[in-house]
Formats: sequence, structure tokens, C-alpha cells
Amino acid sequence: MPAPLVELLWWEGCPSWMRTLEDLRAAVTEAGLDPKRIVVREIDDEEQAEAERFVGSPTILVDGQDIQPPGEDEPTGLTCRVYRLRDGRISPTPDPADLREALARAAAAARA
Repeated sequence: MPAPLVELLWWEGCPSWMRTLEDLRAAVTEAGLDPKRIVVREIDDEEQAEAERFVGSPTILVDGQDIQPPGEDEPTGLTCRVYRLRDGRISPTPDPADLREALARAAAAARA
């Protein structure tokens, strides 16, 4: 089975995407995957945001699934995304534990 597709979707108006990319590269490496295979895609207009169901930057997809799926009524658009960490705090980047878990599941599935 091929390696999972790991994508980072970002918007230029959001400064936290670069930190998220660094965290993502580290987590991908930790999961035994190749960080050079991360697909980094800029979302640069509202039409593309709607087509991608982009609810803000940064968004991480593993095999097309958001690592922290937004609610059904979450609006799409060019905006900075807000994440809720496991301890309840708000963050501009995803919870590292959520990221590691999503990658570990995908890596295990790829090896199966």
C-alpha cells in the first residue's frame, strides 16, 4: 500500500502556517514517513476555499481527511484557523497529539 497523502493547505494572510509546516515535518518523520512527500498547497481565492472546504489556514489533511474535522456549519474562506487543544486552550496550530495520532493511524494503514 502506498504512503498516506499528507497535505498542508495554507493562506498567505495567516502567519502560523510556517510553524505548522515545521511541526508537521517533525511529526511525519516521527511516524516513519518521508517529510519530503508533504504536499503544501496555497489556497488563494474564495472559490478555491469553497471547493476545497477550506475553513482556514493552516489545515492538515491525511488521505483527504482533516486531522481536526470542522463542524458542519463552519464557514469556508480565506481566514486564519483556530484550533482547540486537548487541554481546552485555543491555538493557531493543531494539537501535536492530534497530528501524531492521525499520522500514526495513516502510517499503520499504509503498512497493513
